[in-house]
Amino acid sequence: MPSRALTMGIIFVSQTGVGFLGNILLLLCYGFLSCTGRGIKHMDLILHNLIVANCLVLLSRGIPQTMAAFGLKYFMDDFGCKLVLYVHRVARGASLSATSLLSGFQAITISLSSPQWMELKVKALKSIRLSILLCWTLHLLVNSIVPMYITAMRESNNNTEKRDLVFCSGLVIDKSISLLYSMMFSFIDVLYLVLMIWASGCMLIILYRHKQKVLHIHSKSLSPKCSPETRATHSILMLVSTFFCCYALSSFFTFYMTLFDKPSWWLVNTSVLMGSSFPCVSPFVLISRDPRVSRLWYTCGTKINDFHKQVIA
Repeated sequence: MPSRALTMGIIFVSQTGVGFLGNILLLLCYGFLSCTGRGIKHMDLILHNLIVANCLVLLSRGIPQTMAAFGLKYFMDDFGCKLVLYVHRVARGASLSATSLLSGFQAITISLSSPQWMELKVKALKSIRLSILLCWTLHLLVNSIVPMYITAMRESNNNTEKRDLVFCSGLVIDKSISLLYSMMFSFIDVLYLVLMIWASGCMLIILYRHKQKVLHIHSKSLSPKCSPETRATHSILMLVSTFFCCYALSSFFTFYMTLFDKPSWWLVNTSVLMGSSFPCVSPFVLISRDPRVSRLWYTCGTKINDFHKQVIA
Protein backbone atom coordinates (compact mmCIF):
# COMPACT_ATOMS: atom_id res chain seq x y z
CA MET A 1 0.00 0.00 0.00
CA PRO A 2 1.46 3.43 -0.93
CA SER A 3 2.46 5.59 2.00
CA ARG A 4 0.25 8.46 0.85
CA ALA A 5 -2.81 6.17 0.85
CA LEU A 6 -1.96 4.86 4.32
CA THR A 7 -1.52 8.41 5.61
CA MET A 8 -4.83 9.53 4.14
CA GLY A 9 -6.58 6.46 5.56
CA ILE A 10 -5.29 7.25 9.05
CA ILE A 11 -6.43 10.87 8.68
CA PHE A 12 -9.93 9.81 7.64
CA VAL A 13 -10.16 7.28 10.49
CA SER A 14 -9.07 9.91 13.01
CA GLN A 15 -11.42 12.56 11.68
CA THR A 16 -14.43 10.23 11.51
CA GLY A 17 -13.77 8.62 14.90
CA VAL A 18 -13.06 11.83 16.81
CA GLY A 19 -15.91 13.74 15.17
CA PHE A 20 -18.47 10.97 15.67
CA LEU A 21 -17.45 10.48 19.31
CA GLY A 22 -17.67 14.22 19.97
CA ASN A 23 -21.13 14.47 18.41
CA ILE A 24 -22.42 11.43 20.33
CA LEU A 25 -21.10 12.78 23.65
CA LEU A 26 -22.71 16.15 22.96
CA LEU A 27 -26.00 14.50 22.02
CA LEU A 28 -25.95 12.49 25.26
CA CYS A 29 -25.30 15.68 27.24
CA TYR A 30 -28.25 17.49 25.67
CA GLY A 31 -30.40 14.39 26.08
CA PHE A 32 -29.54 14.23 29.78
CA LEU A 33 -30.30 17.93 30.22
CA SER A 34 -33.65 17.45 28.46
CA CYS A 35 -34.58 14.42 30.57
CA THR A 36 -33.67 16.12 33.83
CA GLY A 37 -35.44 19.33 32.82
CA ARG A 38 -32.41 21.48 33.58
CA GLY A 39 -31.36 24.23 31.24
CA ILE A 40 -33.75 23.29 28.42
CA LYS A 41 -33.89 25.84 25.60
CA HIS A 42 -36.18 26.22 22.62
CA MET A 43 -33.28 25.92 20.19
CA ASP A 44 -31.95 22.67 21.65
CA LEU A 45 -34.07 20.89 19.04
CA ILE A 46 -32.07 22.61 16.30
CA LEU A 47 -28.86 21.53 18.02
CA HIS A 48 -30.12 17.94 18.17
CA ASN A 49 -30.78 18.00 14.42
CA LEU A 50 -27.39 19.57 13.76
CA ILE A 51 -25.66 16.81 15.71
CA VAL A 52 -27.62 14.06 13.89
CA ALA A 53 -26.81 15.64 10.52
CA ASN A 54 -23.12 15.88 11.46
CA CYS A 55 -23.03 12.21 12.42
CA LEU A 56 -24.61 11.22 9.10
CA VAL A 57 -22.09 13.33 7.17
CA LEU A 58 -19.16 11.73 8.97
CA LEU A 59 -20.43 8.16 8.64
CA SER A 60 -21.73 8.37 5.06
CA ARG A 61 -18.49 9.77 3.68
CA GLY A 62 -15.80 9.05 6.24
CA ILE A 63 -16.20 5.25 6.43
CA PRO A 64 -16.29 4.56 2.64
CA GLN A 65 -13.50 7.04 2.05
CA THR A 66 -11.37 5.33 4.72
CA MET A 67 -11.97 1.90 3.19
CA ALA A 68 -11.00 3.21 -0.23
CA ALA A 69 -7.90 4.91 1.16
CA PHE A 70 -6.76 1.61 2.70
CA GLY A 71 -6.91 -0.02 -0.72
CA LEU A 72 -10.39 -1.59 -0.78
CA LYS A 73 -12.14 -1.27 -4.14
CA TYR A 74 -15.43 -2.39 -5.62
CA PHE A 75 -16.88 -3.00 -2.13
CA MET A 76 -20.20 -1.24 -2.86
CA ASP A 77 -22.89 -2.04 -5.38
CA ASP A 78 -25.05 0.47 -7.25
CA PHE A 79 -27.67 0.67 -4.48
CA GLY A 80 -25.02 1.19 -1.79
CA CYS A 81 -23.32 3.98 -3.72
CA LYS A 82 -26.59 5.74 -4.48
CA LEU A 83 -27.75 5.47 -0.86
CA VAL A 84 -24.49 6.58 0.74
CA LEU A 85 -23.98 9.63 -1.46
CA TYR A 86 -27.67 10.56 -1.23
CA VAL A 87 -27.54 10.42 2.58
CA HIS A 88 -24.34 12.45 2.52
CA ARG A 89 -25.86 15.20 0.37
CA VAL A 90 -29.06 15.37 2.46
CA ALA A 91 -27.12 15.41 5.74
CA ARG A 92 -24.75 18.07 4.45
CA GLY A 93 -27.68 20.29 3.49
CA ALA A 94 -29.41 19.62 6.82
CA SER A 95 -26.25 20.64 8.67
CA LEU A 96 -26.11 23.88 6.69
CA SER A 97 -29.79 24.65 7.29
CA ALA A 98 -29.57 23.79 11.01
CA THR A 99 -26.63 26.16 11.49
CA SER A 100 -28.48 28.86 9.58
CA LEU A 101 -31.70 28.36 11.59
CA LEU A 102 -29.73 28.39 14.82
CA SER A 103 -28.23 31.79 14.04
CA GLY A 104 -31.54 33.15 12.75
CA PHE A 105 -33.65 32.13 15.74
CA GLN A 106 -30.97 33.33 18.17
CA ALA A 107 -30.97 36.72 16.44
CA ILE A 108 -34.76 36.85 16.87
CA THR A 109 -34.48 35.82 20.52
CA ILE A 110 -32.09 38.58 21.53
CA SER A 111 -33.45 41.33 19.25
CA LEU A 112 -37.19 41.16 19.96
CA SER A 113 -36.89 42.03 23.63
CA SER A 114 -39.49 44.81 23.80
CA PRO A 115 -43.01 43.91 25.06
CA GLN A 116 -44.74 44.67 21.74
CA TRP A 117 -42.52 42.15 19.98
CA MET A 118 -42.91 39.35 22.52
CA GLU A 119 -45.86 37.78 20.67
CA LEU A 120 -43.87 37.60 17.44
CA LYS A 121 -40.93 36.12 19.34
CA VAL A 122 -43.12 33.41 20.86
CA LYS A 123 -44.59 32.54 17.46
CA ALA A 124 -41.13 32.33 15.93
CA LEU A 125 -39.91 29.97 18.63
CA LYS A 126 -43.01 27.78 18.21
CA SER A 127 -42.24 27.42 14.49
CA ILE A 128 -38.86 25.78 15.11
CA ARG A 129 -40.18 22.24 14.61
CA LEU A 130 -41.94 23.17 11.38
CA SER A 131 -38.84 24.95 10.08
CA ILE A 132 -36.64 21.92 10.74
CA LEU A 133 -39.16 19.61 9.05
CA LEU A 134 -39.32 21.85 5.99
CA CYS A 135 -35.53 21.99 5.74
CA TRP A 136 -35.18 18.20 5.84
CA THR A 137 -37.99 17.81 3.30
CA LEU A 138 -36.38 20.35 0.99
CA HIS A 139 -33.03 18.57 0.97
CA LEU A 140 -34.65 15.15 0.60
CA LEU A 141 -36.46 16.35 -2.53
CA VAL A 142 -33.74 18.48 -4.09
CA ASN A 143 -31.06 15.81 -3.72
CA SER A 144 -33.31 13.07 -5.12
CA ILE A 145 -31.63 13.57 -8.51
CA VAL A 146 -28.19 12.69 -7.11
CA PRO A 147 -28.66 8.86 -7.20
CA MET A 148 -29.53 9.05 -10.90
CA TYR A 149 -25.93 9.89 -11.76
CA ILE A 150 -24.13 7.60 -9.30
CA THR A 151 -22.98 4.05 -10.04
CA ALA A 152 -20.71 1.53 -8.38
CA MET A 153 -17.03 1.16 -9.24
CA ARG A 154 -16.40 -1.74 -11.60
CA GLU A 155 -13.28 -3.06 -13.20
CA SER A 156 -14.99 -2.90 -16.56
CA ASN A 157 -15.97 0.75 -16.19
CA ASN A 158 -15.41 2.83 -19.28
CA ASN A 159 -13.20 5.57 -17.85
CA THR A 160 -14.20 7.96 -20.61
CA GLU A 161 -17.81 7.96 -19.38
CA LYS A 162 -17.29 7.83 -15.63
CA ARG A 163 -15.95 10.24 -13.06
CA ASP A 164 -13.88 8.59 -10.37
CA LEU A 165 -15.26 9.37 -6.88
CA VAL A 166 -12.79 7.03 -5.16
CA PHE A 167 -15.31 4.45 -3.94
CA CYS A 168 -18.07 5.12 -6.47
CA SER A 169 -18.42 6.54 -9.96
CA GLY A 170 -20.32 9.52 -11.29
CA LEU A 171 -21.69 9.75 -14.79
CA VAL A 172 -20.12 12.51 -16.88
CA ILE A 173 -23.14 14.51 -18.02
CA ASP A 174 -23.55 17.42 -20.38
CA LYS A 175 -21.87 20.64 -19.25
CA SER A 176 -25.09 22.65 -19.48
CA ILE A 177 -27.02 20.16 -17.33
CA SER A 178 -24.16 20.00 -14.85
CA LEU A 179 -24.12 23.81 -14.67
CA LEU A 180 -27.90 23.87 -14.12
CA TYR A 181 -27.68 21.42 -11.22
CA SER A 182 -24.73 23.30 -9.72
CA MET A 183 -26.66 26.57 -9.88
CA MET A 184 -29.70 24.98 -8.22
CA PHE A 185 -27.66 23.51 -5.35
CA SER A 186 -25.62 26.71 -5.00
CA PHE A 187 -28.76 28.87 -4.89
CA ILE A 188 -30.11 26.98 -1.89
CA ASP A 189 -26.74 27.12 -0.14
CA VAL A 190 -26.42 30.85 -0.81
CA LEU A 191 -29.87 31.50 0.67
CA TYR A 192 -28.86 29.80 3.91
CA LEU A 193 -25.51 31.59 3.95
CA VAL A 194 -27.21 34.97 3.43
CA LEU A 195 -29.54 34.24 6.35
CA MET A 196 -26.56 33.18 8.43
CA ILE A 197 -24.58 36.33 7.61
CA TRP A 198 -27.59 38.58 8.22
CA ALA A 199 -28.35 36.97 11.57
CA SER A 200 -24.70 37.11 12.63
CA GLY A 201 -24.49 40.78 11.69
CA CYS A 202 -27.64 41.55 13.69
CA MET A 203 -26.28 39.70 16.72
CA LEU A 204 -22.96 41.52 16.53
CA ILE A 205 -24.74 44.90 16.38
CA ILE A 206 -26.99 43.99 19.31
CA LEU A 207 -24.03 42.76 21.37
CA TYR A 208 -22.10 45.95 20.61
CA ARG A 209 -25.00 48.15 21.67
CA HIS A 210 -25.53 46.06 24.79
CA LYS A 211 -21.86 46.42 25.67
CA GLN A 212 -22.04 50.19 25.30
CA LYS A 213 -25.08 50.34 27.61
CA VAL A 214 -23.36 48.14 30.18
CA LEU A 215 -20.23 50.29 30.14
CA HIS A 216 -22.39 53.37 30.61
CA ILE A 217 -24.39 51.93 33.51
CA HIS A 218 -21.72 50.11 35.48
CA SER A 219 -18.85 51.86 37.10
CA LYS A 220 -15.26 50.87 36.42
CA SER A 221 -15.02 49.17 39.77
CA LEU A 222 -17.70 46.67 38.85
CA SER A 223 -17.31 43.80 36.42
CA PRO A 224 -20.69 43.16 34.79
CA LYS A 225 -21.62 39.53 34.32
CA CYS A 226 -22.63 38.22 30.92
CA SER A 227 -26.26 37.16 30.65
CA PRO A 228 -27.14 33.62 29.48
CA GLU A 229 -28.47 35.12 26.23
CA THR A 230 -25.15 36.86 25.61
CA ARG A 231 -23.15 33.68 26.28
CA ALA A 232 -25.45 31.70 23.97
CA THR A 233 -25.03 34.33 21.27
CA HIS A 234 -21.24 34.17 21.61
CA SER A 235 -21.40 30.38 21.25
CA ILE A 236 -23.54 30.55 18.12
CA LEU A 237 -21.34 33.24 16.57
CA MET A 238 -18.32 31.02 17.20
CA LEU A 239 -20.15 28.08 15.65
CA VAL A 240 -21.19 30.12 12.61
CA SER A 241 -17.64 31.43 12.12
CA THR A 242 -16.30 27.88 12.24
CA PHE A 243 -18.92 26.71 9.77
CA PHE A 244 -18.25 29.59 7.37
CA CYS A 245 -14.49 28.92 7.30
CA CYS A 246 -14.96 25.17 6.78
CA TYR A 247 -17.69 25.68 4.20
CA ALA A 248 -15.61 28.18 2.24
CA LEU A 249 -12.68 25.76 2.01
CA SER A 250 -14.96 22.85 1.12
CA SER A 251 -16.79 24.84 -1.57
CA PHE A 252 -13.53 25.97 -3.11
CA PHE A 253 -12.20 22.43 -3.48
CA THR A 254 -15.59 21.07 -4.61
CA PHE A 255 -15.94 23.74 -7.29
CA TYR A 256 -12.36 23.26 -8.41
CA MET A 257 -12.96 19.50 -8.65
CA THR A 258 -16.01 19.96 -10.90
CA LEU A 259 -13.79 21.61 -13.51
CA PHE A 260 -12.17 18.24 -14.26
CA ASP A 261 -13.74 15.09 -15.64
CA LYS A 262 -10.94 13.14 -13.96
CA PRO A 263 -9.94 15.03 -10.79
CA SER A 264 -6.64 14.07 -9.22
CA TRP A 265 -6.35 11.76 -6.22
CA TRP A 266 -5.25 14.47 -3.81
CA LEU A 267 -8.00 16.86 -4.95
CA VAL A 268 -10.80 14.34 -4.33
CA ASN A 269 -9.48 13.38 -0.89
CA THR A 270 -8.83 16.97 0.15
CA SER A 271 -12.36 17.96 -0.90
CA VAL A 272 -13.83 15.16 1.24
CA LEU A 273 -11.57 16.06 4.15
CA MET A 274 -12.65 19.71 4.06
CA GLY A 275 -16.32 18.72 3.69
CA SER A 276 -16.14 16.70 6.92
CA SER A 277 -14.18 19.26 8.90
CA PHE A 278 -17.18 21.15 10.33
CA PRO A 279 -19.03 18.03 11.56
CA CYS A 280 -15.80 16.99 13.27
CA VAL A 281 -15.00 20.35 14.89
CA SER A 282 -18.46 21.72 15.74
CA PRO A 283 -19.27 19.47 18.76
CA PHE A 284 -16.06 20.53 20.50
CA VAL A 285 -16.88 24.20 19.82
CA LEU A 286 -20.27 23.70 21.50
CA ILE A 287 -18.80 21.69 24.37
CA SER A 288 -16.26 24.43 25.09
CA ARG A 289 -18.74 27.30 24.71
CA ASP A 290 -22.02 26.00 26.20
CA PRO A 291 -21.94 26.59 29.99
CA ARG A 292 -24.63 23.94 30.57
CA VAL A 293 -22.46 21.24 29.02
CA SER A 294 -19.37 22.50 30.84
CA ARG A 295 -21.20 22.37 34.19
CA LEU A 296 -22.47 18.88 33.42
CA TRP A 297 -18.96 17.65 32.61
CA TYR A 298 -17.62 19.31 35.77
CA THR A 299 -20.34 17.70 37.91
CA CYS A 300 -19.72 14.26 36.39
CA GLY A 301 -15.98 14.63 36.85
CA THR A 302 -16.41 15.66 40.48
CA LYS A 303 -18.67 12.70 41.25
CA ILE A 304 -16.30 10.25 39.55
CA ASN A 305 -13.39 11.71 41.50
CA ASP A 306 -15.28 11.44 44.81
CA PHE A 307 -16.29 7.86 44.01
CA HIS A 308 -12.68 7.01 43.21
CA LYS A 309 -11.53 8.47 46.51
CA GLN A 310 -14.15 6.45 48.40
CA VAL A 311 -13.03 3.22 46.69
CA ILE A 312 -9.39 3.87 47.54
CA ALA A 313 -10.27 4.73 51.15
